[in-house]
Amino acid sequence: MAAGRHQCSYLITLQKQEFLLQGGDHNWLKGLNNIPAKLRNLYDINKILAHRPWLLNKSHIEKLTKGKDSWSLAEVVHAIVILTHFHSLCSFVFSCGVNQELDQAGGYQYHSQDLAAITDVTNSSSKSKPKDIPIVDTRQDWKNSTINSPPSPTEPEVGITTLMQRMKTLSEQTQECTPVELAKRFENIETQSAEIGVVGPEPQETPADVGCYVEDASFVYQDFAKRGDSQDIPTFRVQDYSWDDHGYSLVNRTDVDTSRFRRAIWNYIQCLLGIRHDDYDYGEINALLERSLKTFIKSACCYPERVTKKDYDRVLREFLHSEKVHVNLMVQESRMQAELIYALRTVNRYMTD
Repeated sequence: MAAGRHQCSYLITLQKQEFLLQGGDHNWLKGLNNIPAKLRNLYDINKILAHRPWLLNKSHIEKLTKGKDSWSLAEVVHAIVILTHFHSLCSFVFSCGVNQELDQAGGYQYHSQDLAAITDVTNSSSKSKPKDIPIVDTRQDWKNSTINSPPSPTEPEVGITTLMQRMKTLSEQTQECTPVELAKRFENIETQSAEIGVVGPEPQETPADVGCYVEDASFVYQDFAKRGDSQDIPTFRVQDYSWDDHGYSLVNRTDVDTSRFRRAIWNYIQCLLGIRHDDYDYGEINALLERSLKTFIKSACCYPERVTKKDYDRVLREFLHSEKVHVNLMVQESRMQAELIYALRTVNRYMTD
């Protein structure tokens, strides 16, 4: 259900296999209409957390914990952690260019005339036709794959040397901004984020083997700055909700690098989801994150199903692959923390009000 919100066939296929290995009822895999009502009732919070977590409210929790097929609060929290984990894992899978495994339906196959007859037979019994990979291309070293994605002639990428210099300059600044100025800089980034486009076209059709787990496919991310009445849905000031005191510190295990560049990425992602850190100077985001990187981050966080390996290759070209994967892990973890903050705050309000 969670992976279906972003049409992540890779995760869906893996979880189907694991489900059956654990002795699961294969009828459940036929789709939402074939699962127990108790699980089916999770779908509203699944949809909201995946795309617009700021819309979650106490009534969604109450609906799950009252009446027939109800959940305990502990079960609700457990379910929320699983849903948010797989939402954010979709971001990681797509942003790293991960595709179906060679032995999975809908995956990739090496193209060879000698295998044509076998391929035809295999495809005739598979719902999702494998995609050809020319053998010559698969022999390329992955590190050299960026030669197919030349730098944009209209917007050259900022190199590592320039980025390091900008961080050095920011670290040497001694003048502190007033709270009012910090708030204005956040609002500026929030407004600009709505003007940032995303990569790739909108998916035209949900594959049948994914669509059976999806309801209301048209419900997608909406820019937080365009949410309508800001009085009803104010910006989430993270200082009003202590992650350590109220949330589960799931991201602490990742040892997030707190350098300026990485903090800029982390806070930009949470800005996309309406979360503000009062003590952060959001002016640093424009100083350190170029527009093409913002586009990639927004796409990976909010529209991961549109991201391809080619998009991965086009950004951070001077970075090592290990460093780029680290950035993608930050997208995953920052998004997951944002969803959990909204969800657990809602659970707390339900418990205390």
